[in-house]
Amino acid sequence: MRLVLGLACVAGVIFGLGGSPAAAQPLTTVRIASGLSLPLYVTHAPNDYDRIFILEQRSGSTGRIRIFDFATNTLLPTPFLSITGLSTGFEQGLLGLAFHPDYQNNGYFYVYYTVSGGASVIARYQRATTVTANAASNSLVLTFSQPFNNHNGGWIGFGPDGYLYVASGDGGSANDPGNRAQDITSQLLGKILRIDVDGPDNIVGNADDDEYPADATRNYALPPTNPFVGVTGDDEIWAYGLRNPWRCSFDRATGDFYIGDVGQDAQEELNFQPAGAAGGRNYGWRCMEGTACTGLTGCTCNAPALTMPFHTFPHSGTSHCSVTGGYVYRGCTLPALQGAYFFADYCSNQIWSLRYNGSVVSDFQNRTAELAPGGGLSIASITSFGEDAYGELYICDQAGEVFKILPAGGITDCNANGVSDTCDLVRFPVLDCNGDGLLDSCVPPPPPQISQQPQSVEACIGETVQFSVTASGSGTLSYQWNKGGAPIGGASNSTLSVGPITLADAGSYSCTVTDACGNVVSQTATLTVLSPPSINGHPQSVSVCDGASVVLSVSATGDALAYQWRKGGSAMPGESGTTLVLTPANYGDNGTYDVVVTNACGTVVSMSAIVDVYLRSDANCDGAVNNFDIDFFSAGVLDPTSPTAPAAYLALGGTQACWDQRLCWGDGNFDLMFNNFDIDPFVACVVAPPPPGFSCP
Repeated sequence: MRLVLGLACVAGVIFGLGGSPAAAQPLTTVRIASGLSLPLYVTHAPNDYDRIFILEQRSGSTGRIRIFDFATNTLLPTPFLSITGLSTGFEQGLLGLAFHPDYQNNGYFYVYYTVSGGASVIARYQRATTVTANAASNSLVLTFSQPFNNHNGGWIGFGPDGYLYVASGDGGSANDPGNRAQDITSQLLGKILRIDVDGPDNIVGNADDDEYPADATRNYALPPTNPFVGVTGDDEIWAYGLRNPWRCSFDRATGDFYIGDVGQDAQEELNFQPAGAAGGRNYGWRCMEGTACTGLTGCTCNAPALTMPFHTFPHSGTSHCSVTGGYVYRGCTLPALQGAYFFADYCSNQIWSLRYNGSVVSDFQNRTAELAPGGGLSIASITSFGEDAYGELYICDQAGEVFKILPAGGITDCNANGVSDTCDLVRFPVLDCNGDGLLDSCVPPPPPQISQQPQSVEACIGETVQFSVTASGSGTLSYQWNKGGAPIGGASNSTLSVGPITLADAGSYSCTVTDACGNVVSQTATLTVLSPPSINGHPQSVSVCDGASVVLSVSATGDALAYQWRKGGSAMPGESGTTLVLTPANYGDNGTYDVVVTNACGTVVSMSAIVDVYLRSDANCDGAVNNFDIDFFSAGVLDPTSPTAPAAYLALGGTQACWDQRLCWGDGNFDLMFNNFDIDPFVACVVAPPPPGFSCP
C-alpha cells in the first residue's frame, strides 16, 4: 500500500512547518457536541472537509460512530455505525477508527474494539451511503487475546507510507507480569504493529491481502520493511516496549510519529520516531517507565539499545495519572501554533503544548486556563484529541462532550460559510488567486498585469519576426496569441515567432494572458509584410536628333520603392522618379542608361537603354542649319549636280561627304544622313526640300 495522504503538507506549505516559537496567539475552546456516550476519539475521512466522525466507546455493549456535520452544525441523530457485543470493562469497548487513504473511492474504514471475553479485534467495514456504513460488511483483519481488561491500547491509523499502524497495550495488570511488552516472539501485546491491508498489488479486498490464509485471526499482508521480517521476532512488530500506547498520531506535515504511553506509578511519557526511520525501536517498558528504572527482575536499567521518551511528567495519582497523546497542530486558523504538539492528562485535565525538533523540546506551554471554554462549561477527563481535514484540533472528554480549539478572538469568515477564511484557502487555494491571504470573495483580485506590450513590426517576405509580451499575475500564467482576434493554434508562450512570412501573415496580433484570477488582452501589434522590388517595365533604347526630347521610364512593383537613374553606371543626381526626361537632348546625352529600384527588402537594376542623339548639320559652316538641295549617290557615284563642299567645310578636314540614304518625312522634307570619314565618324541630320522631280512615296 503506497497511497500518500494529499493534505499532509498543505498547511505546512501555506504557513511553514514551524519548528520554533512564533508570536503568542490566545486560544479558547468552543463546545460543538454534547450528550455523547463516552466519546474518546475524533477523526475525519480523507478529503472530507464537511464533517468529523466521533467515536463513542460504548453504551451498554454497543459502540457507535457518530457524524458531526459542519454544514448544519449538528450531530446527526443516526449513527454512522453501531457495533454490538462489545466487552464492557472500564478500558474496553470501541477504541479506535481509521479511514482507508482511498476511502473516497473504496469506502473502507477500520475499527479497533474489544469483544466479550476480552479479545482485541481489528475489523474492516465499508460505507453504505454518505452517512451510514454497512453493518454487515464486517471483515476481520486481526484479533489477539487480551489477558486483562485494561491496557488495551486502542489507537489505529494509516501512516504516510499507507500501512495500517496498530497500538496494543501490554495486556494489563501491574508490572507487565508476562513480560509481554519485551517479548517479540509470538506476542503482539505492548507493541506498535504495522500491517498491509492492501497486499502487494496495492488493491484492498484481493486474495493477496492475506499472507496467512490458514490463520483466520490474521488476514493481512506484511510490509517487507518491517524490522523482524525474515529474522527472529513477530513480523507484524514495528516497535515494542510499550505499556499502554493509548493515543498516537502522525505529523501530517513531516510524517513524524508521536506515541503517548500511559505510565504505571512513576512517569507519563511521550515517545517519538522521526519520519523515514527504520522500525524496531524498544521504548523500554517494563524495564523503564519513562526515564525511571523499574528495577524489575530480568531488567537492565538504561540499556543503550533503548529509545528514551522525549518528554515525561510525573505520575502522581489523581494529579497526573494518564497521558493523553495528541497532535502536532497543522491547521489553518492558528498560524502561530504551527508545529506545536498538544497533549493532556486524563486525571488532572491539564493541557499542554510543546515543540520538538527531534532532539530538543522547546516552547513548553500550559494551555489549560486559556482553553477553558467558559460559560459554565469545563473540560473534564480528557480522553482524546482529534483532527479534522483542515488540521484543526478537537478535545473529547468523559462527560460526553467534544470541544474545538479556536483563536480567542474568533475566526474571520467573510463569506459566512462557517469556515475560517484561512481554512477556506487550505481547501480551495484558488479562492486566493493573487496570494494576498484574503479570500477573493472578500477582496476581488486583479487580473494579470502586462508590463511590456507586443510591438508592431515591418518585415520582408521570407523573414521571421517575433512578438513578445511580459506579464505578471497570480500563480502560473498561460498565454494565447491571436491574429485578427482569433486564437492561433499552438501559440501558447510569452513569445510568438512568425516566419518565414508571406503576404498572408500580414495583420493584427494580440496575446491573451490568463492566471487564476482572470485574463487580460494585450494591445494589438501590426505585422506589415513588405514585397521586394520587381521591374515589370524596363526603359527602352531611343535615337533622336539633337534638340529633341528623350523620355525613359520604368515600372516596378513593391513597397516604398526608391528610384535612382544612372548613366554609364554612375548615379544621376536628382533623378529619382519613375521617368527620366532629357530635354533638349544634345550630343553629350549619348550613352547607356539604367535605373536602380530599391526598398527595405532589396534592390534590382533595370535593363540598359541606349540613347543616340544625332547632330543637325551646318554643312556650309555659317552657324545655321542649311536648307539646300542635295542629291545622293547613284550606284556609288556622286551625282554631278551635288554642290561642292565649301572651303569652310573642307577646312574642317573633310575631303568628301558620303550620303548613305535619304529618309522621307511626311512634311515633304528629307533627312539625309552622311558620314565624314576623314574626321571622326558620326551621323548628322540635314533637313532639305525634295530635289526637283522627286516626291516622297
